Amino acid sequence: MATPSGTITLLFTDIEGSTKLWEAHPEAMGIALARHDALLRETIEAHAGFVFKTIGDAFCAAFHTAPEALGAALIAQQVLAAEPWPGGLSIKVRMALHTGAVESRDNDYFGQPLNRVARLLAVGYGGQTILSQVTYDLIRDSLPPQTTLKDLGEHRLKDLARPEQVFQLAHPNLDAEFPPLKSLDNVALPNNLPQQVTSFIGREKELAELQERLAITKLLTLTGAGGSGKSRLSLQAAAELLDTFPDGAWLVELAPLADPNLVATTVASVLGVKEEIGKPILTTLTESLKAKNLLLLLDNCEHVLDASAKLADAIIRNCPGVKILATSREGLGIAGEATYRVPSLSLPDPKQVQTAESLSHFESVQLFIARAMQTNPDFAVTNANAPALASICFRLDGIPLAIELAAARARSLSVEDINTKLDQRFRLLTGGSRTALPRQQTLRSLIDWSYDLLSPAEKALLCRLSVFAGGWTLESAEAVCAGGDVEDWEVLDLLTSLCDKSLAVAEPSGTSTRYRLLETVRQYARDRLLESGDGETYRDTHLAFFLALAEELEPRINSPQMKETLDLLGEDTDNFRAALDWSGDSPERAEVGLRIAIAASYFTRFRISFTEGREQVSRAMESSEEMSPSLRARGFYTLGTYANAFQDLENAHRFLQQSLEIQQGLDERLGIAQTLNALGMLATYQKDYALAQQRYEASLAIQRELGNRGGIAAALNNLGNNAMNQGDTAAAVPLLEESLQMKREDGDPHGLWTALFNLGNLNMTLQNYDIGGAMFRECLGMGVKENVKSAIAWTLKSLGGFLAATDSLGNAARVWGQAERLREETGEPMTIQEREGLDARVSVARAARNDDAAFDAAWQEGRAMSLEQAVALAQEKSS
Repeated sequence: MATPSGTITLLFTDIEGSTKLWEAHPEAMGIALARHDALLRETIEAHAGFVFKTIGDAFCAAFHTAPEALGAALIAQQVLAAEPWPGGLSIKVRMALHTGAVESRDNDYFGQPLNRVARLLAVGYGGQTILSQVTYDLIRDSLPPQTTLKDLGEHRLKDLARPEQVFQLAHPNLDAEFPPLKSLDNVALPNNLPQQVTSFIGREKELAELQERLAITKLLTLTGAGGSGKSRLSLQAAAELLDTFPDGAWLVELAPLADPNLVATTVASVLGVKEEIGKPILTTLTESLKAKNLLLLLDNCEHVLDASAKLADAIIRNCPGVKILATSREGLGIAGEATYRVPSLSLPDPKQVQTAESLSHFESVQLFIARAMQTNPDFAVTNANAPALASICFRLDGIPLAIELAAARARSLSVEDINTKLDQRFRLLTGGSRTALPRQQTLRSLIDWSYDLLSPAEKALLCRLSVFAGGWTLESAEAVCAGGDVEDWEVLDLLTSLCDKSLAVAEPSGTSTRYRLLETVRQYARDRLLESGDGETYRDTHLAFFLALAEELEPRINSPQMKETLDLLGEDTDNFRAALDWSGDSPERAEVGLRIAIAASYFTRFRISFTEGREQVSRAMESSEEMSPSLRARGFYTLGTYANAFQDLENAHRFLQQSLEIQQGLDERLGIAQTLNALGMLATYQKDYALAQQRYEASLAIQRELGNRGGIAAALNNLGNNAMNQGDTAAAVPLLEESLQMKREDGDPHGLWTALFNLGNLNMTLQNYDIGGAMFRECLGMGVKENVKSAIAWTLKSLGGFLAATDSLGNAARVWGQAERLREETGEPMTIQEREGLDARVSVARAARNDDAAFDAAWQEGRAMSLEQAVALAQEKSS
């Protein structure tokens, strides 16, 4: 029989007091639990039920219909009651039934009905079976003989959602009388926790962590950005812990207070503590709480922080049975306090291919769907709109309030339209609940609330930090944002304060710390910066800083510090893009943009894509009306090398010739040598090997004159390749080996893997398979170590040829498939010679395999492999 799906009835069970039973009777409980599990599973399956999860002594089962679920619960309770348990144990099992629509995947179920039935189970007692209203409605007219359902009335469950009409299963063979349900309405569980009009989504991990921390601390403060769900999470945690506090859980709303002096008075009012004439209210309050065992929720402390801290300090010092759960943008800052930063809801990665099913795993998406369906019952996630929905949740940083405001727009806009309009998010995300606090009705009002609590210096720094994209370091913040009323030595303290107030985020990165703004906060701060008239000033300082950084790090790319340098540049990829975008907005900044694009060109090729690098240099050249001849020559040279890589030979010749003419006019010898070398490569691609030889030799002569070892090695390498292209392997070997030796001595990873790659190809030509294969594997290891995908792709292509030559035809196809995918990712095309050589090798391997379908299947397997899998496969000598 197929497992239940769609709208199902859930049966949840657990043993009452099992922890104490295990402590008192460990041996007997082991035997009893095994028998309990067998009886439950047998009864559930006999009624067409499906046990989809067991946790300790708890069972979670699903049924196609409500009558089947009720029948299973009825029989199970009778069987369990009649069982002669070992050691005189009394095993009492509580059960709950609820019906609803769920999502199913991987033999598990997800959705609000599971949360509801779990909350229903939590209010019952051992031996008791309780049902929700919806399940009652489905079975009341088809009850088994002698079975009735007792109406227990309306109860507020611990999910704080709408009250539930609860019914109890009754039968002559079952216990009939139980204490009042452990719901929020039970007078034995005093509280003032308010009903919530919306469901609580996710946060299981956070709830568990809060319970653990509250068990060992007197004061726990939930911090986080505005709208991150601190208040809702604290309420839910209080509801979960309610039965552990005999004197209840009490919420004190501090948001409406404008006068800090009213904090203690407000707390006293909530707790029913009367003010005494001549005695401070705080003293009266702490005296009344000394003998109490309760949980106090202080919600929204940030605008009355000092008064809240004073109150909390007095209570935790004088009232041993009181615990405080506070929410604030920042901690209260007193001894004994523990803080817990509330994270954003789990997010999908919009760069990954997303489907309706894959998105259902993420809390942010679950929240969007739940809120969207409140305004548009026909709302549905499809594979078509899944990418847009993933983008919305990601761009809104998983902030619950922002997602709820966006979901409210599903009433009149498609998911795709909402995503498109997020660039104007402060206009789009309005229209929250009229009953909510004013700051929670629009996204801008929410951040206004936090912004208005900042000092002038904090406001200034926050706005200036908005010029960064993708994060920053302390060093970059000091360089870019200091000035005026913010001294560079103040930046660290101000930045720490912004992090404490949950407006900035500090994250470890290697051995240092990087900071970032949530995108919503960044856009708000950017708008404030522009309103102040300082936007241009600080975008210019940002531009200048990243020009200096790019030019400082450029020489280290082809050095033993290559990976470290590429990693540093990679952390600021978005900042370099932002700087280039700003430089392109005006001709006077275009020269700076071109300098950045040239300095970062190797990084862009190695870590991003050849296409993006070429476009960056091209845009900068086109945007600039005036620039120095030397810089123009460098620009033409860089464009020429990109054109060479793309086999755009006509433009390569034009750009490189223009560069050479300018360099010759300026007598810039190094530039002349580099350009001659690039022109030699162009001649090689055109198969004019005599012209290539002439240009390489001219480049080598200048490089020797200058004593530039890197340039000498590059020219020797190209002369060796030129000899190999003409079939003169005897001449090629010493040239390539000399180049390789120099690169080993200099520790230049790029030059080293290029030399290894070429020598590997030469040895393959000479049919020295073992030597060639060893060189390719060393080259591959270096590419992986330096994390340069283009180098990995080159080498995988050649290792595929080595595997094919050693009769590992299937693995050759797999390795070639991965190389093809990597080439597509980096945007680096093959040269004419490379393409011709690969096509020839693939054709031979395909013919040797003599099974096109199997060869093509292996190729696609290779494309689908992870990089690690493909590298491991390619490193094998044979298979």
